Amino acid sequence: QVQLVESGGGLVQPGESLRLSCAASGSAFPTYAMAWYRQAPGKQRELVAVISTDGITVYDHSVKGRFTISRDSDKNTVSLQMKSLKPEDTAVYYCNAGRFKGNSATNSYYPDSFWGQGTQVTVSS
Repeated sequence: QVQLVESGGGLVQPGESLRLSCAASGSAFPTYAMAWYRQAPGKQRELVAVISTDGITVYDHSVKGRFTISRDSDKNTVSLQMKSLKPEDTAVYYCNAGRFKGNSATNSYYPDSFWGQGTQVTVSS
């Protein structure tokens, strides 16, 4: 099992940057692909970025080029660096542990039931 705790959310202005972190406990962390999801008010939770166990990264088209996901297996953490933030990035961001199949070109992510509590990101002037 994996327990996940997100941090780093806050209120920023459009165009600014923010870095989210997810701390994972449990020895199984290196065996999981990790992902960030977000959920805006009144909308479904959506997949934002994924990183596989061997470092393959996949991004939703809406954040590609602006967000960077990374993981540190020594520290059991996964991060999401967000740049050029837009008001439409406003959401609660969740960390998830799951399974990744495929390669950088063709792939699928299968979320397991391990979720953090979420961290609020608000982009507003």
